[in-house]
Amino acid sequence: MSDKASINLDGTSYDLPVIVGTENEKAVDISKLRDLSGFITLDPGYKNTGATKSAITFLDGEKGILRYRGYPIEQLAEKSTFLEVAYLLIYGELPKKEVLEKFRADIKKQMMIHEDMKNFFAGFPSKSHPMGQLSCLVGALSAFYPESLNPNLTEEEEDQTIINLLAKMPTIVSWIQKKSLGHPVVYPKNNLGYIDNFLNMLFGEVNDEKTFDPVVIDAMHKLLILHADHEQNCSTSTVRIVGSSNANLYASVASGINALWGPLHGGANQAVIEMLEAIKNDGGDAEKYLAKAKDKNDPFRLMGFGHRVYKNFDPRAKIIKKACDDILEKLGVQDPVLDIAKKLEEAALNDQYFIDRKLYPNVDFYSGIIYRALGFKADMFTVLFALGRLPGWIAQWKEMRENKEPIGRPRQVYVGHTERDYVEFSNR
Repeated sequence: MSDKASINLDGTSYDLPVIVGTENEKAVDISKLRDLSGFITLDPGYKNTGATKSAITFLDGEKGILRYRGYPIEQLAEKSTFLEVAYLLIYGELPKKEVLEKFRADIKKQMMIHEDMKNFFAGFPSKSHPMGQLSCLVGALSAFYPESLNPNLTEEEEDQTIINLLAKMPTIVSWIQKKSLGHPVVYPKNNLGYIDNFLNMLFGEVNDEKTFDPVVIDAMHKLLILHADHEQNCSTSTVRIVGSSNANLYASVASGINALWGPLHGGANQAVIEMLEAIKNDGGDAEKYLAKAKDKNDPFRLMGFGHRVYKNFDPRAKIIKKACDDILEKLGVQDPVLDIAKKLEEAALNDQYFIDRKLYPNVDFYSGIIYRALGFKADMFTVLFALGRLPGWIAQWKEMRENKEPIGRPRQVYVGHTERDYVEFSNR
């Protein structure tokens, strides 16, 4: 294949470099096109624009492939733990035993958060959304760790900032949950692991440490691993572009949290449960809503089915479906909303209409069901997604800094008025 691509503009031909990735992905490098020709490219939503070269995550939507640093998601979900995957994403390789033990110990030491952060909760309105609280609290960490504002952190200082954020995020998430219930917060315990600590802070009480079934712990590891990174999506691109201004890690991740909040992105699993609730409140007739979904003139759409990137199947959904089935069986949850979900799932996997259109249940569908079964309120789902995505955001921010990428600054095609004179009030 030629290492050049030619484009003809206004009668002049321009040769542009062709870049080929390690998985044979091909790109035309147009970074000098405007300087050479005066033209820019227009790509709404950046659907066909590569903004960076990255060695973190490979995704092939046509083939249903997802790999972190080359490792298949199926192997990581089966054999690894969330913190091991976090280390892999951030530092590029699976850690040796002693390295992982130190990583875990360093995080455990930093899980406590400053007592002054409790004051934020007193100022939040009682009905404020958990994602609004999370973005505020994560951004505020920079005020408690002002050394993170230095754009020229040493490697040791950067590592400490990374450890701080990984450690304090589950504590912040658990406090948001506890405060929403009017319960006293539960502090992290040094005798518990990362996931056990997180679950105990969420569901335990100040006077009662809670133990959790291994099936629940395993499901939480899998959920967080499956959400840990997903290439250059909306929130990840936001973290990179904010970080490109030399913004600190806490501010950059807070921006990713805000991007994730949207129902078209991280809010999808919350939308799944809200849809199921609506079906239940309308009598619980799943068949009625399946018919509505097939009717092209009906505005109803099934939430949690199909995926914009994965054209055949979402590899994460296959993994989390088993965890979902295990959770429901182990906990013996009796919930009409989850009964409706199982009916929709069965139809989507067996009905030719859904099979032909590749409208399979995706990771948002199953994660919403699991979180519901564990007792989370729907507005906490996206917060849990953010906790899982945290290592990916950190890895992408770190890679962007190491690559010394320029500040993000998209171009536009202006379509407004041409120059015109100001009109005085009396003449308008």
